[in-house]
Amino acid sequence: MGVAILQPVNITFDGSVGYYCAGMIDGPTIRIKGSAGWGLAESMMNGTVIVEGCVGNGAAASIRGGTVVIHDDAAARLGVSMKGGLILVAGNCGYMAGFMAQKGIIIVCGDTGEAFADSMYESVCFVGGEIAELGNDAIIEEPTEEDLRFLTLTFSNYLPQKSEYLSNDVRQYKKIVSGRKLWNFNKKEREIWREAL
Repeated sequence: MGVAILQPVNITFDGSVGYYCAGMIDGPTIRIKGSAGWGLAESMMNGTVIVEGCVGNGAAASIRGGTVVIHDDAAARLGVSMKGGLILVAGNCGYMAGFMAQKGIIIVCGDTGEAFADSMYESVCFVGGEIAELGNDAIIEEPTEEDLRFLTLTFSNYLPQKSEYLSNDVRQYKKIVSGRKLWNFNKKEREIWREAL
């Protein structure tokens, strides 16, 4: 449903949707008044996708732009191999979120699963809750003042007014970036690569 829409139209699904909804879109605003199955917004180029419930595995995989907002939880492999855009999850996310993400931003207001931000490139992640386990070559940095302003603006723009996360202190958020050790192979650091593989 709502796949390969290439016009700036508004579409609302009054209830939950199945697999691969809003995939390969470029420009529309799609609102889902329920939950979504696997592959939500996969390979989207631009536009906005808002889900008022939970989403299944692989949401926003390989997106190149646009915004995906999830008002509840996201399952495993959120935002894998993303190449741009913004993903905002008001709840928790499953394991391997952000795996091999190249560009773009992932914000998780709640907790994350294991292998979070594994083998990332230039993507940036923010987490408000607990991180079960950082992925290979993922490190925590101190958010800048610009980061904190961005988080505040993003929450006020995209989260529903009833969201408990609107009142959260953005200074509690952790910033996760790539440690850049996996960007280039170095035979002196074989152990790092062995762990990653």
